[in-house]
Amino acid sequence: MIESLPLLGAGGHSAHGLEFTALEIRTTGLRPGHVVELAAVRVHAGGSVAAELSTLVDPGPGVPPGPALVHGITRGELDGAPSFGAVLGSLLNFCRGSVVVAHDLPFVAAFLNHESARLGTGMPVLPGVGTLEAARTAVPLPNYRLATVAHALGVPARPGRSALSGARTVAQLVVALFGRHGVTFATPPALPAVPRFAAGPLHPREEPEPAEPGWMAEAAERVVTGPGGDAYLDLLAEVVADQHLAPGEVAALAALAAEAGWPADRVRATHQRFVTALREIAERDGVVTAAEARELRQVATALGVADAGDLRPAAGGKPTRVLVLGTTVAADRLRARVLAEGVQLAKKLTASVTHLVADSSVPATEPRLTRAAELGAVVLDAGAAPVALGFEPPPARPAVRPATAPRLVGGRILMGIGLLLMVFVVLAMFGGTPVAAGLFFAVFGVGALLGGWWLAEPAPR
Repeated sequence: MIESLPLLGAGGHSAHGLEFTALEIRTTGLRPGHVVELAAVRVHAGGSVAAELSTLVDPGPGVPPGPALVHGITRGELDGAPSFGAVLGSLLNFCRGSVVVAHDLPFVAAFLNHESARLGTGMPVLPGVGTLEAARTAVPLPNYRLATVAHALGVPARPGRSALSGARTVAQLVVALFGRHGVTFATPPALPAVPRFAAGPLHPREEPEPAEPGWMAEAAERVVTGPGGDAYLDLLAEVVADQHLAPGEVAALAALAAEAGWPADRVRATHQRFVTALREIAERDGVVTAAEARELRQVATALGVADAGDLRPAAGGKPTRVLVLGTTVAADRLRARVLAEGVQLAKKLTASVTHLVADSSVPATEPRLTRAAELGAVVLDAGAAPVALGFEPPPARPAVRPATAPRLVGGRILMGIGLLLMVFVVLAMFGGTPVAAGLFFAVFGVGALLGGWWLAEPAPR
């Protein structure tokens, strides 16, 4: 149903004049099964949103909705919602004449293909791109979860539980990647002629109010995953984002892993790796708050990680927390650098922010610059931030090489000769010596003075 298009950096075919349809789904598990919610946001390459679509999807009578701890959908909410077959026509109509985009495109395509195959009908092949793979070429990050990439690229809204919140985030990401980051297509996208289908009923759910992310949610953005990512680790990070992990949630996670074919020892190893990474992040800046220690112990206990270590709060000081303002590539790369260095990246200005960094797109009249200084935060220019934050060493100052003894003595002797010549020329000129002869010796005198000064002075290396 979706064909992934090859992408390039600069030099390929731009997205100018194109429209994208950002897709997001909520599912019954980690491997292709049922879609229980889908959403789409149509956006112009320039950034303006054209339309939105969202609906719950009933996977069938009595079919469990999957991980409610992640998407928040209950079986009762699915009763009365349309089936996938009933909403497919509306989705295809919505995607006509656009490039489909999803964050994890293979994951979304696999579920949509699975649902389409269950219907037994042939579907048109739509061109698509994945913001996860595009982001890998744009900014180096510890992981490429949707929330992490969105934070690094300055997307203001954190993706929430609903598919619509995720689709809105993906839409902003694709505009940023193809816009200021210069991602291009390897070949011009061929948009197929998709017939218009009969539109079915939609049943959108109310948008849940997103919770304010705490330390655990921010720390999860700095957990390093491998090049191929880790679907279960991503799921685990989503679950602990609310700063608490209940035994029932751990059991639900284990069931999802088992359904996806994960052996128990692999799950335990992932839990250990996750807790170890969180501990390292907490300790990296030298300040461990009581809240961080408490949350980490609770998560480690819930996950069955007994050797989480004796993490004790450190008295005094506060962790480095950086807020980066700006809409340029430089600002995006600095936000990514902050996350990659294991430092807390703030979304808004609060009293806990220790450093505020502004790039060239931020006007000098920006109120947060003044307010940050009032709160005691260090205000930095984007160019000076890597050194000030300790990410890079200060630039080496040019070393001064002292003059050696022979150079010093020789230089002073030469300067003395030059001075004597100049005195001789002055006296000779007063005594009636021709001007030409005086100028001749004067040139030698000036040359001796300059040469002696060059030898005697220290020279930079």
